[in-house]
Parts: sequence; C-alpha cells; structure tokens
Amino acid sequence: MSDSSSNKIYPKTDIDHGHENNGYINDERPGEGAKSNYPSTLQPEHITNYDEISKPATVWSSDPTFLLSCIAMSVGLGNVWRFPFTALSNGGGAFLIPYLIVLIVIGRPIYYLEMCMGQFSRYGQVKVWNMAPLFKGIGYGSMIGTICVVSYYCSIMAATVFYFCASFQKNLPWDYCQKSWAGELICNDDGTLNATYNVKNETIASLYYYNEVFPQKDDISDGLGKPDWRLSLCLLFSWICIFLSLWKGVKSSGKVAYFTAIFPYVVLIILLIRGATLKGAWKGIKYLIEPQWDKLYDPKVWYAAVGQCFFSLSTGKIRFGPIIMFSSYNPFSHNVYRDAWVISFMDTFTSILAGCTIFAVLGYLSEETGRPISEVAGFAGPGLAFVSYPEAIAQFTFVPQLFAVLFFLMLFTLGIGSATSLTGGIITIICDQFKSFKKWLVTLVVCIVGFFSGLMFVTEGGGAMVGLIDHFGASFVIYLMAMLEVGAVAWVYGLNSFCKDIEFMLKIKVGWYWKICWGFLIPVGLFVIFVYAMATQERMVYGEKFKESLLPTKHWGPTDPVLRQEWIEFKKTA
Repeated sequence: MSDSSSNKIYPKTDIDHGHENNGYINDERPGEGAKSNYPSTLQPEHITNYDEISKPATVWSSDPTFLLSCIAMSVGLGNVWRFPFTALSNGGGAFLIPYLIVLIVIGRPIYYLEMCMGQFSRYGQVKVWNMAPLFKGIGYGSMIGTICVVSYYCSIMAATVFYFCASFQKNLPWDYCQKSWAGELICNDDGTLNATYNVKNETIASLYYYNEVFPQKDDISDGLGKPDWRLSLCLLFSWICIFLSLWKGVKSSGKVAYFTAIFPYVVLIILLIRGATLKGAWKGIKYLIEPQWDKLYDPKVWYAAVGQCFFSLSTGKIRFGPIIMFSSYNPFSHNVYRDAWVISFMDTFTSILAGCTIFAVLGYLSEETGRPISEVAGFAGPGLAFVSYPEAIAQFTFVPQLFAVLFFLMLFTLGIGSATSLTGGIITIICDQFKSFKKWLVTLVVCIVGFFSGLMFVTEGGGAMVGLIDHFGASFVIYLMAMLEVGAVAWVYGLNSFCKDIEFMLKIKVGWYWKICWGFLIPVGLFVIFVYAMATQERMVYGEKFKESLLPTKHWGPTDPVLRQEWIEFKKTA
C-alpha cells in the first residue's frame, strides 16, 4: 500500500515571502498579482529548487545583468571627479589607507546587508521594513534623500550633454576666448587672453564654464533667475533617456546596463593610454599618489574617507534604496555574497583608474602651460570635469574633438547608470504602495516631475541650490539612515535572526567579520561620525541666506507709522 502522505494536499504556504497566494504560487513581484503555472498544492518532496517557485516574473534576465546593473549604479560621476580631488586634498596616496579601511568596515558590509534584505524579502526600501514596521520611516527618509540627489544630479548630466554637443565644433569653444561671454577687454582678437586685464589669472576654460555654460550669481535673495534654455533642453534630454531606460522596468534597464557599465571602462583605458604617452603624465600621477603621512592624524581625513565611500559606492545611494530594489528582482538563492565583493572591488578600482587617468592629463597640462599641478587641478567637484580636464584635452595636438566627445559621453553614461537606479528606487516605492498603478505611467510621471524640479538647478542661482540640497537633503540623510538601518536590523530584528535568514537563503553561514561590522562597528562608528559632522559643520553662506528668506523683512507690518509703533510695542508685551 502506498504511503498516504504522498497524496496529502498541502495548504497554501508563505513560501513566496510576502506574495499573495490564491490557489497558485504568485509568480510576480509582490503585489503585482500575476499567476504562474505552479499550483500551491506542490508537495515538499517535489520541490528541488526554491527559485523555480519563488522567482517573480520581473527578474533579471541573467546573473551578469544584475551584476552589471549594480556596477553601473555604483560607479558614477563621483568616481571621476570627486575621488581624485578628495584624495588629493586629504593626503594623496595616504588617503587610500583610511578609504580602504572604511570600505572594508562600513561600505562593503552595508552593501551586502542591503543586497540580502532586498533579495530575501522581494520588496523595495519601504516594504522591506516588514521585518520591523516601526522603522518604515527609514525607507521614506531614503526616498526623500533620493529625490534630493537625483534632482540636482541630472542637472550635472545636462552640463555633460552641453559639452558633448559643443565638442563637435571645429575649434573647441573652451580653447578660444570669445568676447561675447568673456568680455571685450579680456579677449584678444586672436582668441587668446589679454594678460593686462586678466587680473584674476583665469583660464579660457574657466571663463567658458562660469560665464557661458553655467553663469552663477553670488546672491539669491532676489530670486534664482530664469532657467537657461540650452541647459533646460539638455536636462529634458537626460530625463528622456532615464525614462527610456526604466519604462519597462528591469527588462529595459538591464539591457542598458551592458552599455553603461562597460563603455566607461573602455573610454577610461583609452584616455589613460593617451595620457600616459604625453609629456608630464608621470608628474601628474605622482602628485596624486604621493602620500602625505601626517594627514592620517587628521580626523577630517577619516571623515572625508567615509563620505567618499558612501558617495562612491553608490553615488551617495548606499542608503537611498537602489541596492535593495535591484536585489529584490533576483532569484531567491542568487549568490549576492560574491556580488558584494566584486562590486566593491570594481568601485575602488574605478576610482583609482579614473584618478590616474585624470592626473596623467593634468600633468601634461601643467607641463604645457608652465603652471603648477596644484593650480591646474585646483577646481573641486564639477570644475575638475568641466574646467581642468577640458582645458587639458584642448592642448592635444591630435584630434582633441574626438577625446572631448569620448570623455563627455563617458560622463553622461556614468550619470545615466546612477540616475536610473536612483529614479528606479522612487518608482519601486510608489508601485509597492499603490499596486494598481501601471509602472510605465508611474515612471513617466516621476520623470516629468523630476525634469520640472530640476529646472531650478539650471538657473543663475542653481549652484547655490545644489549646495543647499546636497548639504541638507542628502549628506546628513545618508549617515542618519545608514546608522538607523543597520541598528534596526542588528538590534531590533536581531542579528542572529538576520544571519539565519541569510543562511537559509544562500546556504552559507555568516562569518564573524559581517557580524562584528553589523552588530557593533557600523552603528557605533556612524553615530560617532554623525556627531562629529554635526559638531564641526561650517556655516553655509547660502544656508544663512535661505534662513533669512523664511523670516519677515523690515517692511512687514502696518504701513502707518503710528500703528506700526503700536504694533511693535504690542508684540513685545503680548
């Protein structure tokens, strides 16, 4: 007689981790409601691979697609201009020591933790907090930070589009002084600078960027000004590209990732080879990597290392949700342990590669112009990408237009990889909360809102707004959200419970390295860093102007002098 247990009908189970089962195992992302051909009456002995019954319909087409998408997300504009300048300002080669320590102790463990959270739960950065519902605010806080970052991030992408189009001209515009944007007196008729009137010792490239491409006002108390129509069109183009990358979800973004993840490396290697053949290249690289050991005793250097780690690993997104979102489209048993190591290595490798590429060319510029490297590399942030490097490319004797096109196309590609992941995180939160919304329509609305909100960054006061939004809407949010996230997982949900979830999912035990980092080093370390940042932060000029704009002016109140005086006295005594 056959074993009666073989004919036993098992009830619906929660094997799909949050999926809603109605007679069939749900084969769609949680909440999207599509049914699969797998009946919920499958018996345990028939289940040999959990991925076959728990895999959502919307998944990465292959393992390399997920890996390349994460690399495209993590390797962004910050690797090209932020890492070289941050390293240069904080000890050169010596900066690599605190950077690598922070990467090993904080960056990589958080990356792995978020990958496991997303893959295990199959949810975005808000619903993943079903593990501890009190902390869902972390997901919403991350979304606010994401909105802040992506709004101004795309304005920087717009500038790369502007330069990309300008690179097709017969003469690169930042190599020829034009009176229309530099001034009548400072330009000679042959396109060179008039040293007599160039009292600030500016370069043509800096005049082009600050006068023609991105003119800025020192005082925004009277308003931001009108958006520049050319940058507005470039911004629109950037958001159209983001929409086309996301409108079909991971099916479209995964295909785009093959280009956005691989192409920048091709260009960086080409530029490095070209730069290495130029006179003065080693001088520039040596200037970058030569260690200043005394800097290791400066707490600001370690704080800068933490900021670079967060900014670089995911362009500030390590706690903004895209990692959780991307991982939620993985098969349940996908090896994210391996991916976390590969991605963090590629991010560091890219930063060093980009630093050598940038400073090899800047060394050549120093050799050609006779100016010290500290002067030619003295532009922080976007200035390094839009002033120093373009000026160096203009000095090339062999087809400088080609290298300019490649460079700015690479920057735009890096931007697309990061911006799509940021925007995708926002879309995932909305679709998780409102399951009846069509994803392509949500994507369209988010991109339209993103474009119009980004217009304020392409005004004459846009630079001030970038500083404000980045400082108050992104920088502190990163540290606070990361600290709360790791603390909630390790101390509220329980470190042992989380490690058991990983063991069940990946069939590997969690080592002491991860446990020590998650349970103690990261929450305590980030708390110390957060307190240090709050205690040592400098007052922002634009921040003070912004606060003043929220207060009533001296003209507020009754216009009649007698009534006004009575009003003032009344408020004092009331």
